[in-house]
Amino acid sequence: MLSSLGSTALLRMASARGSSSRLANFTYAPVITKVVTNWSRPRITPRLISPITLVGVILGAATVFLFSGLAINAVSRAAGAVIFEVRRQFKEKPGIMEGTDRPEYGRVVDICTRDSLRELATPGLLAILTPIAVGFGLGVGALGSYLAGTIATGVLMAVFLSNSGGAWDNAKKYVEDGHFGGKGSEAHTATVVGDTVGDPFKDTAGPAINPLIKVMNLVSVLIAPAIITTSLGSGSSALRYVIAIVAFAVVIGAVYVSKKRDLAVGGPAEAAVERVG
Repeated sequence: MLSSLGSTALLRMASARGSSSRLANFTYAPVITKVVTNWSRPRITPRLISPITLVGVILGAATVFLFSGLAINAVSRAAGAVIFEVRRQFKEKPGIMEGTDRPEYGRVVDICTRDSLRELATPGLLAILTPIAVGFGLGVGALGSYLAGTIATGVLMAVFLSNSGGAWDNAKKYVEDGHFGGKGSEAHTATVVGDTVGDPFKDTAGPAINPLIKVMNLVSVLIAPAIITTSLGSGSSALRYVIAIVAFAVVIGAVYVSKKRDLAVGGPAEAAVERVG
């Protein structure tokens, strides 16, 4: 009952995602202000409809989906490593189930700690370096539209992930209470699969979009003067593109390394132990 109430509370907390969008709008305003103050310069044209603006919106929306996918895959890899370790301990210490052997709790805690720190690297680099690549590579107009796309898509995605994950979790508990055949039925098997997907939705990917939006807006506020200087002032345009290429290359490399990590939840336990050890 308490667990169901907790999942329902997560559904209610989804409405609180609006606070993130409001804060994002407050941090988004200084970026627009810095751009507007430079409209008087000859090389600035305040155009809202342009190919660069559209590209920025698309990149901002796509970043939210990429970030959510990375977060969900990170949970899957960490859970797989824990499963491997538990199987290994059951195999080497058969007395765990009878209470005659003591499990190695520290090993599981170590796996979770290592994986959480390691998997944080790619989403963190994505949140910090993507605005830098867009801003220095495409200009201030694309950066503003990029933030707009991120805010609009991120708020909706956070609400979707929190609501759907909590609904799947409560569906499993509802069947376990005796409805639709109860435990052991086909309905229960289906809801267990749904809850397996719903947990990273409501506990990881959904809540993580809030700091993603805030970090991106903060980084954009900090780099806006440098973008204006290098693209419109006396700064070097070559330096601007070099910064954008380096940031983009780091993001691509981090995503590639993350995708190359094993996602399977099967195979010998020793492989997983070596991977996280």
